Amino acid sequence: MRKRKREGASAGTQLRDAAYHPYRTALSFTPLGTPELRLYRAMREAIPVLDAAILKLVRLTGGFTVRCADAIAEAGLREFLARMSCGRGQIGIDSFLDAYLDSLLTYGRAVGEMVLAGDRLRAVCWGDVTQIHVKEGAGPLDITLCAADKGGQIVPLPRQELLLFTTLNPEPENPYGVSILRSMPFLADVLLKIYATVGSNWERAGNIRYSVVYKPGADSLDQLGAGERAAQMAEQWSKAMQETADGAVRDFVAVGDVQIRAIGADAPVLDSEVPVRQILEQLVARTGLPPFLLGLSWNSTERMSSQQADMLTSELWALRRTLTPTLERICRTWLALEGFGGKAEIVWDDISLQDMLDEAKAAFYRAKGGESE
Repeated sequence: MRKRKREGASAGTQLRDAAYHPYRTALSFTPLGTPELRLYRAMREAIPVLDAAILKLVRLTGGFTVRCADAIAEAGLREFLARMSCGRGQIGIDSFLDAYLDSLLTYGRAVGEMVLAGDRLRAVCWGDVTQIHVKEGAGPLDITLCAADKGGQIVPLPRQELLLFTTLNPEPENPYGVSILRSMPFLADVLLKIYATVGSNWERAGNIRYSVVYKPGADSLDQLGAGERAAQMAEQWSKAMQETADGAVRDFVAVGDVQIRAIGADAPVLDSEVPVRQILEQLVARTGLPPFLLGLSWNSTERMSSQQADMLTSELWALRRTLTPTLERICRTWLALEGFGGKAEIVWDDISLQDMLDEAKAAFYRAKGGESE
C-alpha cells in the first residue's frame, strides 16, 4: 500500500544552500572544488571554441524516452519527466540532463538531488559540484557526500539516498572523474597570449605614433635656433594631428631637413595563423568533434565522413552509458514512491550524423546486393 503525506509539504533541498569552505578538516575528506576546476571554468569563458564544443556535445547527446512493463506506470513516468521542476526556472528532465552533463564534461563529475514532498518525488535539481566534499567510507565502494554548514564545518548531507553523483572517466589517481579540459591549460595559455599580443599590436597600429626629426643645417644660425624651431615644429605637428570640428585634415609644413616616420613601421608583423591553427587542432582533437562543427573552416570542401561520424557516435554513446544509471535511479525512485515498483528502461533517441539520402542509398545498395546473391 502506498503511504502519502499531505500534498502541501514543502520540498527542501540539500545542495542549493551549501556554502563552500576552503579548509579541509580531516584527511578523509576530498574537496571537489579544487583550483583546477575554477581554471576549467575560466578557460571556457576565455576561449569560445571550448565553450562551443561542450555545448555541442551536450546537444548531440540527445534525448530519451522510458519504457515500463506497466502501461499506466509508463504514461505516468513520462508525464512526470516532461513536467517536473529542475529549479532555476527549468522544466523537464532534458533541462536537468543538459546541466548535469555540462558539469560532467567541464569538471569530470556532476552532482544532483531528488527532491521529495509528501513522500512523492516532486523535482530533480542539479548542484554545484565545486561546493561538495567526498568522505571516504570503510570500504572502497563507500563514499559520503558532504558540504560545509553555516559554521564552516564539513558535515555529511543528511539524505544521502536522494543524492546523485556521477564521474567521468575515473582513474586510480583521480577517482572522482577527469574533465575533458584536463590536457588543455598549457595550450590555452599559449593561445591566449597570442590573442592578447595580436590585440595589443592592433591597438598600437590603429593609433599610429610618429617620430619627427629635425636636422639643423651647417649654418651657425640654424644650429643656435634648433631648439626653438624644434619646439615650433612640435606645436604645429600636434595641431596638425588633432581632428578639427568639421573633420577637415590639417597640413604640416616645415622648412629644412625634417624626417617623419611612423614608429614601429619597420618592425615585421608576426604571422599568427599557423601557430593558432596548430593549437586549435590540439584543442579540438580532445573534444572528438569535427572542426567544421565548431565553425573552423580549414578546408573549403570539408564534410563529415562516415569514419568521423562513427567515431563521434561512439563518443556520444559512451556519454550516454555514463548517464544511464543516474536516469534509471530517478525513474526507479518515482515508480517506487508512486507504488508501481519494477524498473524503467532508458531508450535513447537515434543518433543521426550522416546525410539521410546517403544512408538510404547505402541501404538500397546493400539490399540490392543481397538480392543478386
